[in-house]
Amino acid sequence: MATRFTKMHGIGNDFVIVDWREDAGRVPNAARIRALADRHTGIGFDQLISIEPSRDASCAFYYGLWNADGSPAAQCGNGVRCVAAWLYRDGVIERNEPVRLESPSGPVTVRVLDDHNVTVDMGEPDFDPARVPLDHAPHATYTLHAGGEEVSFGAVSMGNPHGVVFVDDLADPRIDHLGPLLTAHPIFPQGANIGFVQRVATDRLKLRVHERGSGWTQACGTGACAAAAVSQALGLAAPVVAVELPGGTLTIEWHGPGHTLWMTGPAAFVFEGEV
Repeated sequence: MATRFTKMHGIGNDFVIVDWREDAGRVPNAARIRALADRHTGIGFDQLISIEPSRDASCAFYYGLWNADGSPAAQCGNGVRCVAAWLYRDGVIERNEPVRLESPSGPVTVRVLDDHNVTVDMGEPDFDPARVPLDHAPHATYTLHAGGEEVSFGAVSMGNPHGVVFVDDLADPRIDHLGPLLTAHPIFPQGANIGFVQRVATDRLKLRVHERGSGWTQACGTGACAAAAVSQALGLAAPVVAVELPGGTLTIEWHGPGHTLWMTGPAAFVFEGEV
């Protein structure tokens, strides 16, 4: 049976979105996802996203997430902005009106802005290592050994697990080697998204992210949130920061413990198709 899809991206982090509002509970085959994600013989994407009826009565819709390797994902910051833009184009949500959506990791609130950007309440960053999860006692920073060197990092959950490594230069070739090693390191029982952060100023960070299940991506919304949150928790960043990724820039605002974190950035339509 043919399936209609929409190809979208959030600053280069790309997705295929499928409308399953009339087919709730469908579970895609992992091998099929991998085939569709192939950039030579399939459609090509970092994640597959489904739009479905909400399981939570307080939310308007549910969205499911699967990585390019077929594994399920819990949250995606760039993806939820694309979901909001898709729903707005479909005429089921209004511009500038807060809408609560349900993700695999819980509810988020989105608002489509006048300038075609979308802002998202990503919840409060959770530094409890048990919630990341991280196999370690609580500390401000942690260390592990990988690739023949000791690596220091911060850890936080943004609904999915993140390790944040500060570097002097994102062009350092060691990063290409370390990213996959850290993502699969045993200290992260479920794997982790690993962000390499270069501080430019207190209100500006540069970031590359190796994502669990997708590899290096042009952008990672939850990774940008994690980078800003860890930086601020360590006293290295202002409450509002511009996070520059290979695909573009996101604005992250967090005013510390007791406050939720807001992410703002664009969502773009690429093409429609049938597979």
